[in-house]
Amino acid sequence: MSQSKAMILGCSGLTLTPDEIAFYRDEQPWGFILFGRNVSEPAQIADLVSALRNSVGRDAPVLIDQEGGRVQRIRPPVLPHYPSGQALGDLYRQNREAGLRAAWLMSRLHAFDLLRFGINVDCLPVLDVPVEGSSNVIGNRAYGFEPVTVTEMGQAASEGLKAGGVLPVMKHMPGHGRGMADSHHELPVVGASRAELEAHDFAPFVALKDELMAMTCHVVYTAIDPDNPATTSRIVIDEIIRGHIGFQGLLMSDDTSMNALKGTIGERAANIVAGGCDIVLHCNGAMDEMKQVVANVPPLAGASLARAKAVEAAFGKADGLDETAVRAEFEALFAIV
Repeated sequence: MSQSKAMILGCSGLTLTPDEIAFYRDEQPWGFILFGRNVSEPAQIADLVSALRNSVGRDAPVLIDQEGGRVQRIRPPVLPHYPSGQALGDLYRQNREAGLRAAWLMSRLHAFDLLRFGINVDCLPVLDVPVEGSSNVIGNRAYGFEPVTVTEMGQAASEGLKAGGVLPVMKHMPGHGRGMADSHHELPVVGASRAELEAHDFAPFVALKDELMAMTCHVVYTAIDPDNPATTSRIVIDEIIRGHIGFQGLLMSDDTSMNALKGTIGERAANIVAGGCDIVLHCNGAMDEMKQVVANVPPLAGASLARAKAVEAAFGKADGLDETAVRAEFEALFAIV
């Protein structure tokens, strides 16, 4: 079998097309990511996850953004609607221990939910620390406006996922909280000093630097690299993410098709690789775009391959807790808000 390539890809719909199956088999993405367009009812989700893995002939990681609040790809009636990060943070601000327990329990419930379908990576926690006036692209996805709140809640959320056998992805490293624009549509430019960024934006990522996976942000920090967003900046990745933060895990880009990035999809993928990301993330499942990605992404090798293998080795068994009891405890706690 050929070596998997340094990319995570989406798919177009509820089932794989013959072209998708052949494409994934030939191109061997390291992993896959699901969105709302890929989910309808439980058996379909499980079948799709199984088909994705079968297409590459191995137990590839399957990711999803299942945060709660407005970013929750699998929704009622398939899964309950969970509260936002801000709602959890509100509980933390009333009662720190209750808030931390709620964050852990909700992640533990995500793990119960997702593993039922074979999904084993949740793109959570959101470690961005917003400032007043910043874009709503983060908004109520954040736990709060204070680095210590975001750090402690993010740690609890990460631990809850891992206890349930699901691995977390920290986002959006090294921090999207100051972005005054939505990076899905345009490039946010942050003018804060490096000292301000280190004290506020970067702090939660430093605290959680030993997690195995993180996702970058498409944000320019003029004090560090005025020319390139973090996702494609060799300076930000080497000096801040690998240096100041000390993160040595698997670093994936945010979505390649977001319009904060410039150039064709192929050029964006090449720039992400050149900037130092281990994995290029492409989400929309458009075949013409995925072909451009694969033409510009190498097989996993060197340090990137070692980091990917560390992730694969970390998938473990769940802690054996009773789902009904966990759900009852969470609902009792959250009724406080």
